[in-house]
Amino acid sequence: MGKKHVMLPVEDVDISAVKYQPEVIQAPHLTGYALKLFVWLIETPFIGHLILSFLKRQNKIPEMLQNTVIPELPMYRPEFPPQEPEPGVIVIGEDTKPAVRVESAIECLPPYDPERHLSSNSPGSFLYWTIRDYAHAYRSKSVTPSIVGEHIISAVEESNGKRPPMPLLISFNAEDVRKQAAASTRRFEEGNPLSILDGIFMAIKDDIDCYPHPTKGATTWFHKVRQVKEDAVCVSRLRSCGVIFIGKANMHELGLGTTGNNPNYGTTRNPHSIERYTGGSSSGPAAIVASGLCPAAVGTDGGGSVRIPSSLCGIVGLKTAYGRTDMKGSTCDCGTVEVVAPLAATVEDIILVYAAMTGSSPADRICLNPSPPCLPCLRSRDNLDALRSLRLGKYSEWFNDVYSTDISSKCEDALNLLTSTYGCQVTEIILPELQEMRNSHVVSIGSESLCALNPDYLSGKGSELTHDTRTNLAVFESFTAAEYVAAQRIRRRIMYYHMEAFKKVDVIVTPTTGITAPLIPPSSLKCGESNLKVSGYLMRFIIAGNLLGLPAISVPVGHDKQGLPIGLQLIGRPWGEATILRVASAVEELCWKFRNQPSKFYDILQGI
Repeated sequence: MGKKHVMLPVEDVDISAVKYQPEVIQAPHLTGYALKLFVWLIETPFIGHLILSFLKRQNKIPEMLQNTVIPELPMYRPEFPPQEPEPGVIVIGEDTKPAVRVESAIECLPPYDPERHLSSNSPGSFLYWTIRDYAHAYRSKSVTPSIVGEHIISAVEESNGKRPPMPLLISFNAEDVRKQAAASTRRFEEGNPLSILDGIFMAIKDDIDCYPHPTKGATTWFHKVRQVKEDAVCVSRLRSCGVIFIGKANMHELGLGTTGNNPNYGTTRNPHSIERYTGGSSSGPAAIVASGLCPAAVGTDGGGSVRIPSSLCGIVGLKTAYGRTDMKGSTCDCGTVEVVAPLAATVEDIILVYAAMTGSSPADRICLNPSPPCLPCLRSRDNLDALRSLRLGKYSEWFNDVYSTDISSKCEDALNLLTSTYGCQVTEIILPELQEMRNSHVVSIGSESLCALNPDYLSGKGSELTHDTRTNLAVFESFTAAEYVAAQRIRRRIMYYHMEAFKKVDVIVTPTTGITAPLIPPSSLKCGESNLKVSGYLMRFIIAGNLLGLPAISVPVGHDKQGLPIGLQLIGRPWGEATILRVASAVEELCWKFRNQPSKFYDILQGI
């Protein structure tokens, strides 16, 4: 055993004296038969215990969670201090109907200009059709939801027939899509669309219930032990606005991975470069939006699972505050780090989908006492004043700890544009104990994931999972109850450090990921891949949003020298979605000219 270490009470830590420690992850990179052998070894009694104990020691987990006295009380779920109201916002009531909230969201957006895309071939201007583009096309009768639905069905069939295939959806029923589209078309013919979202096609990640589709979590068996009888709350809210669901999107099995690799249904490929990963675990939703198939999708984010693929695929991904949206009907509805969350091609589409989805569960309203959900009034004259007054916090040593300087330089360029255009102030901050935060998160999400799978996992279903999932679950099984409690003590410390930072700044800025889209090893397609070093780069900046339940958003700011997308992350105060949406909208406008349309793109509105 190591020497006992005693942490200072968090209030006594001299934050200004903290030295940044670059992250170093010690783990083998395994694919193919090497991965199979490794899984066999770690699942073998005694041998597996020795291997896992060695790996945990290499990554200092026992040192931090067993050999350290942590004076703080555990925080078993995010606990937010009271927050000041956000400036320049419109409150959208939780108790109002989703369609009414969406109407409020429309009033927040800049005026719509139907002429801005005279043609989908307009150089330097057209990237994606937005929700308002579809809505205008329907209302001007230039196209119907049924026609768009046929375009989408053709695109899905075409993508499945590609070599290599682009497996975007796990569950897809063309006749169900036609039925929903026909109902929407009738509403338009009768002059009674349900909202601006009526006729908007969306995909749902395969860990969220969308009746009558099964929820498999991208496994081969989960749907056999968990029946879907109704929509998840977020799906029901969107459906009440007229959204048409095309099916269940592909994902990393059980959400336990950051690349999107899935030997069960095929690995979703990045529309910007098909030999590369999309990122995960919301790989299918991100690729569907990035390829133009749908303007928006819904995923889940427990360890960057929305923000990582959004960044790698060049789209926008919002992770809301913990408890902001009802999780009922999601396979992770009992966790403390995960939320259901929207992905979209633009910030304005994120705002519209978020407005429809938002609303805490009755239990969370009691336990978390959330501030009312708000949206930034982007068309107001006060919007510029709100931007000018913003203070952006940047921990430079952490910000620059990336695999390629292309990432930090593009993100720095976006910040410089923001400050020079709007006068925002960038303030240097320090966030201590980042490695402790990462270990606290992996123990938390790992323990919760394992608990959600029992007793099926213990009864033998675990052997039917992919090899990288089994690797992760073996690590999670090695965590003790004492380590879990210690992780929650660390969670309270990390919350304190971030709340201290938010006394000085309004938003914390980082790159979204420390690496752009990794290559897909051919040997990983059949047997999977375990590469925790790549996962470390992908998760480097996203943990606080999950462990602390803070809202965060990834917005595209350009591409690296290989043409791969780069995202900037904005982390907000508790319940501060409106502020990060405001900043994200400004960043998007400033960096729009630096974004490229992916090589794999479907022009659904005008025909493939």
